[in-house]
Amino acid sequence: MAEERITEVETPNGNTHTHTTVITDGGRSRGSGGIFIIALLIIVALVIGIWAFNKYGGAEANKDNAIANAANQVGDAAQQVGNAAQEAADNATR
Repeated sequence: MAEERITEVETPNGNTHTHTTVITDGGRSRGSGGIFIIALLIIVALVIGIWAFNKYGGAEANKDNAIANAANQVGDAAQQVGNAAQEAADNATR
């Protein structure tokens, strides 16, 4: 809220001068455009981060799954080799 004070001064010659003073309670809100731009940049950064995480996070999981499957196949092959060796040993001792 603004308050306006008007002061009249009369000189010895009889001239009158008026001076107006405006007093306000606080300054205007500034920087709201800057805050909007910063908020918009944060939102854009979050969207890009979520997109990148979904895109590349899935690739990393697929790579990990492929490695686990390969390890399981190596384990299965080793089991088959062990079984074949056991059968060969059994056949040799009969």
